[in-house]
Amino acid sequence: MSIKVENLKHVYMPKTPFEKIALDNVNMEIQDGEFVALIGHTGSGKSTLIQHFNGLLEATSGKIIVDGTEITDKKVNLTDVRKKVGLVFQYPEYQLFEETIAEDIAFGPKNLGLDTEEIKKRVIRSMEMVGLDYETYKDKSPFDLSGGQKRRVAIAGVIAMKPTTLILDEPTAGLDPKGRDDILDQISKLHKEYNMTIILVSHSMEDVAKIAERIVVMNHGKVALQGAPAEVFKEVDTLERIGLGVPQVTYLIRELRKKGLPISDNVFTIEEAKKELRKILKDN
Repeated sequence: MSIKVENLKHVYMPKTPFEKIALDNVNMEIQDGEFVALIGHTGSGKSTLIQHFNGLLEATSGKIIVDGTEITDKKVNLTDVRKKVGLVFQYPEYQLFEETIAEDIAFGPKNLGLDTEEIKKRVIRSMEMVGLDYETYKDKSPFDLSGGQKRRVAIAGVIAMKPTTLILDEPTAGLDPKGRDDILDQISKLHKEYNMTIILVSHSMEDVAKIAERIVVMNHGKVALQGAPAEVFKEVDTLERIGLGVPQVTYLIRELRKKGLPISDNVFTIEEAKKELRKILKDN
């Protein structure tokens, strides 16, 4: 399965004084099994773009092809597309409403008309995929959980629909450092262990450097840069010019190199920096 975007344009409130071009001739492709991060400043078009991937927003012009099906064709059944492409919005825990965790996660599968046994299987599997033990948590109220756990329940509710692609819009927003790391670990697990295609929208350069395989940089509704983290984060001037930056540790490494320390300029995470510094200490 892949998602292919061709000459995509989206205009909010067209032909009014408030007309705004949110997406302007966007072209990109996401391959089956990829982990892609979408980054960009507020208003760059990230959230608008991902809402086209399962037909929540209708394109003004252009095409979106999901798994060989042109979903911008008005004859396409978007319900089938949304079973394949799951979208987790910002602060998804605000959408929790059932009395127990199991019931909340089961809501989507129930609406698919599945039998009781299949629904239970999906609830157990999705809870396992996000690191929540079924027997321990199934009867708890989702409102008794920590912020990070609530978010995992919300993600499990989307996973229970068995999508092959999972889109997450700022999944770590508002979480404390432990909650953030837990969510990122679970997302990484979904990609590695379950071969799920992941599209992650984030403002955090540290997060995407740590777990993404490819980065797409949006700016004013266009794709400004794309490539592996090492390629994108070397474009420091371009990123800063459009209101972004690189991981903080990368700025530190640049300063150390200026002072003559023989350290690689291909360092974008804390783990990579530790490895490089240990190597230098060992050699000296």
